[in-house]
Amino acid sequence: MDHSSGIRASLAGRYATALFTLAEENKSIEAVQTSLDTLSGAMAESEDLRALTSSPVLSRIDAGKAVAATAKAMKLDSLTTNVLGVLAANRRLDQIPAVIRAFTTLASGHRGEITAEVTSAHPLDKKQITALKAQLKKRVGSDVSVSTAVDSSLLGGLVVKIGSQMIDSSIKTRLNTLSQAMKG
Repeated sequence: MDHSSGIRASLAGRYATALFTLAEENKSIEAVQTSLDTLSGAMAESEDLRALTSSPVLSRIDAGKAVAATAKAMKLDSLTTNVLGVLAANRRLDQIPAVIRAFTTLASGHRGEITAEVTSAHPLDKKQITALKAQLKKRVGSDVSVSTAVDSSLLGGLVVKIGSQMIDSSIKTRLNTLSQAMKG
C-alpha cells in the first residue's frame, strides 16, 4: 500500500519526504531513522525537550541554537540535524513528531515493512514499543514498524492503525460504547 502521496500532502510530510530523499541519495536512511528514533525517545522522556519544540516564545535564533546543541548532545546524524535547523528557522519545531512518523512510514515502505500508526494517551517508552512490535508481528505475521503519536483525550489504551485496519482499545472508545449502550 502506497501512503507516500498522502504523506507528501501535509506540511510535516513535505519535510519528511525531503529528508527521506536526501537520506536515500546519501545511502543513510538507517542512520536518519536511528537519529529520529533517538529523538522520538528523548521527546517521550523529556518534558524540557517537548517544551522546546512547542514554545512560542523562543526566537528562531534561540530555537536554532537549542536544537543544534540538542542534536549534538544526542549525536544525531547531519541530515537530521539540518532538518531540525530548518524546522527551527521556520518556527515549525512542533512538527517534529509528525515528521518522524512520516519519515518512518516512508522508510518502512522502502524496506517493504508494514507500518502501524499507534496513538496513545501518554508517550510510550522503548520497552513498551518493543513489546507492541512483538504483539503486532504475531498478529500480522511480519515485521511491523511503529510510528507513535500522543492524544491525551484517549485517557488510556491504544489506537493502532495498520493500513485501513484499526484496532481501538482506548478507554475513550470503551466509555463512549458504554454510554451508547446505557442510552439504549
